[in-house]
Amino acid sequence: MRDSARAGVVRRPPMDFAFSPRELAFAEEARAWLEANVPPEWRRDHCWSRSDDPLWFKIARDWQHRLYDGGWAAISWPREHGGRGATVIERWLFEEALDRVGAPRPAAGSYVDLIGPAILHHGTDEQRRRFLRPLLSGKDLWCQGFSEPGAGSDLAALRTRGERDGDVFVVSGQKVWTSYAEVADWCFLLCRTEPDAPKHKGISLLLVDMKSPGITVRPLEQMTGDAEFCEVFFDGVRVPAGMMVGAPGAGWQIAMGILSHERGPVWTFTFQRKIRRSFEQLVREAREHPAGSLALANPVIRQRLAQAYVEVELLRLVGYRSLTRLLRTGQPGVESSIEKVLGSETDQRLQELSMDVFGPAAMLDEERRRAYLYSRSETIMGGTSEIQRNVIAQRILGLPR
Repeated sequence: MRDSARAGVVRRPPMDFAFSPRELAFAEEARAWLEANVPPEWRRDHCWSRSDDPLWFKIARDWQHRLYDGGWAAISWPREHGGRGATVIERWLFEEALDRVGAPRPAAGSYVDLIGPAILHHGTDEQRRRFLRPLLSGKDLWCQGFSEPGAGSDLAALRTRGERDGDVFVVSGQKVWTSYAEVADWCFLLCRTEPDAPKHKGISLLLVDMKSPGITVRPLEQMTGDAEFCEVFFDGVRVPAGMMVGAPGAGWQIAMGILSHERGPVWTFTFQRKIRRSFEQLVREAREHPAGSLALANPVIRQRLAQAYVEVELLRLVGYRSLTRLLRTGQPGVESSIEKVLGSETDQRLQELSMDVFGPAAMLDEERRRAYLYSRSETIMGGTSEIQRNVIAQRILGLPR
């Protein structure tokens, strides 16, 4: 008898990362559709945005509608709501195909993964009929009204209030770091509707028409030169009571589900691909650029590139764990906090490495400079690294508060 058997050690078979024939056939179907439907002038070898091209918004919206017409806008959603009924693995394969073809980012972006599931699971039938298909087609664009001055990491401290007045809520307050608020048609807004309840139980989620009287949007220019974020002021905005998602006071629970999607599937399906593409682009350009060739002769730079490769691969494997969770439960779990911390900090180190590889020439490359500056925000957006480490410590490791 082998020593391991005598010691009672159970040897499990190695984990199989291979895809099934059905999944590979799906991937080929997706690849063929994308090759036929993404015009060459829309394709990019990097994640492009409004800062790259003034036509981005129109192209992104047209692309969103083309995805919807082809049944690819939210492939894991039920067919009756405009989806394709695809599995989590099939969605992963589709996202990889999007990356390989260089497709533009859809105008609806991550909001299909954020407010979409909230309306699917907590909305009324009327809300599903009204909002889901326009969200998928790009007809309605959304923004997220969560963070406030003084209520970012401690979101439960928000002070925007919604006071009931007959069949409407009168909303007053301020939101900040609201991406794309200046072009959004609708906002999913957290506000305090139950002032006498404990702070986590007095919050509700409202769907607010951004054309409503009393809303003022002020873009905030970032150090990248973009004005991706906005501050939004609500001054006596009247919102029909039928625009509340879920029960009064249930907003915190719904918001935690939205944030788990923001930290989990959005990172799994979107940011991870961006980080891998950035790494591959860095290696390719370092081999071609005179400054990069000089840097590659430095053993310290080569070691940092090897470390970056390890971290990008680790992020891929952590993404597989998130996929496993989604396959088993249909919902992202607290493990998404690991992916958020790892992904955001990996990208920051990667962008710092890119600047070091190219030296002063990096500052003359607008795309490289912008990626470096933008990466500074990634450990803040979607919940800071400090907050995520607290979640990991308490909910995964079982450590005391």
